[in-house]
Amino acid sequence: MNYLVISCIGPDQTGLVDTLSKVINQHNGNWQVSSLHHLSGYFAGVIEVAVTEEQTQSLAEAIKAINGLSCQIEVAEPNLPPVESNLVLELTANDRAGIVQDVSSVIHQQGGNLVKLVSSQDSAAHSGQVMFKAKVQIAIADGHTDALIESLEQLADDLMVDISR
Repeated sequence: MNYLVISCIGPDQTGLVDTLSKVINQHNGNWQVSSLHHLSGYFAGVIEVAVTEEQTQSLAEAIKAINGLSCQIEVAEPNLPPVESNLVLELTANDRAGIVQDVSSVIHQQGGNLVKLVSSQDSAAHSGQVMFKAKVQIAIADGHTDALIESLEQLADDLMVDISR
């Protein structure tokens, strides 16, 4: 069994996910994990698919042939150990350019591995100020959590860090 990691982007249109899922099903692929989004008028997605070795090449070719969608496909190495997060943080701050770089840099400097980042922008209820919100999953050695949280909180006076395990 092969595991394909597929990243796709293209102008959003009705039926893209249906088309992708049909192509995967036609090649006896099993849709494993995905993250699909509508971003500024574009469809953007990452999908993991399990497929037999015999169907791998034809599935990859069929996905790349979908009209209006640009896809990159990688065959994952099955022997790599899975990366599991042991810490989930919710971050809230006034939005500003560079905030993701600052957060990811602190995580890296403190010995953490950023496993997943989901971010959004919202308006603050009373002020209308644009707020940055993120939920991050991090793999980090036991004993380094407190230093990581302290370093994140020192990034800015308005950055709130909540542990949501």
